[in-house]
Amino acid sequence: MAQIEIDNDEIMMLEDILQSYLSDLRMEIADTDLKDFRDNLKLKEEFIKAFLKRMAEQK
Repeated sequence: MAQIEIDNDEIMMLEDILQSYLSDLRMEIADTDLKDFRDNLKLKEEFIKAFLKRMAEQK
């Protein structure tokens, strides 16, 4: 498994970026009519949520 070390400032910036993307992603999911594409977006959403949770646990 690959590992990288990032400091608290980098963690906070990454969290902000992911939260912003997550917000945009939710709007895109709501506006998407194609089921397969929407399902793929939902997988990305779940991944980001889980990743943000893991990051929060590391603080």
